[in-house]
Amino acid sequence: MQIGLFGLGRMGANMARRWHRDGHEVIVCNRSPEPVDQLKAEGLRGVYTLEELVAALTPPRAVWVMVPSGEATENIVRRLLDLLSPDDAIVDSGNSHWKDSQRRYRECRARGIRFMDQGTSGGIWGLQNGYCLMLGGDREIFQRLEPAFQSLAPDGKHYLYCGPAGAGHFVKMVHNGIEYGMMQAYAEGFEIMARSEFQLPLDQIAWVWQKGSVVRSWLLELLADALKEDPRLEGVEGYVEDSGEGRWTIQAAIDEDVPAPVITLALYQRFISRQKESFAAKVLAMLRKGFGGHAIRKRNG
Repeated sequence: MQIGLFGLGRMGANMARRWHRDGHEVIVCNRSPEPVDQLKAEGLRGVYTLEELVAALTPPRAVWVMVPSGEATENIVRRLLDLLSPDDAIVDSGNSHWKDSQRRYRECRARGIRFMDQGTSGGIWGLQNGYCLMLGGDREIFQRLEPAFQSLAPDGKHYLYCGPAGAGHFVKMVHNGIEYGMMQAYAEGFEIMARSEFQLPLDQIAWVWQKGSVVRSWLLELLADALKEDPRLEGVEGYVEDSGEGRWTIQAAIDEDVPAPVITLALYQRFISRQKESFAAKVLAMLRKGFGGHAIRKRNG
């Protein structure tokens, strides 16, 4: 099938390559020209403006958007609304908030344009391993675009129609919230071992846990590779950003009265990682001194 793609970042470019490898006609576009030039050199068709992308596609068109959530996605979708025709389709394959996807679905439907939200997991390894897809929107348009989803998915099977608009991004949001908790558990466990008296070979522990262990996972494989290169992670600063999905998952938990302490604490731990010095810790130190006369450490200088 014919596929248009705007957004050639770490995941978008490999999505295009995977489609191309599977025989689809892929037309790519990006805000900056260099990624387009690269994919053109690999045999894909490339254009340099959104207007050119729409003009190059044959109706009914299908345009995937793979840019950061928020304003970037909003701008591209709004521009596409003015460029596309009834029965054309927009697929948001980034990490948009599911309520934004529901709103965009309604805005598209008002103009006769189809909209799907595609939760996409696979990271930079998607070209090699495929992408796990979680999809929301009308079932009819899902079925029309299914060949593209099959080509992205591992073994052509690991994709799921989750339900109406917003369902795909909702499931992906929860997926990423769970990921926060898993990553934090690994981090805490390996710090306990790193601080123990045994001088444990952490890279080998991560390796041996990959087969047969109930805690095996792809995350553990990535950790084993990282520890093999830098056993004590001395070249890494412990500063961890969050891209929003953990916060959204926690808010959804609050809205539904669902206790989610592990995911919540994992997000807070990321906040702590960004603090050069904790004001809260200073408050605690002063309070202990105040009621119990406990010593406090003074800053040098």
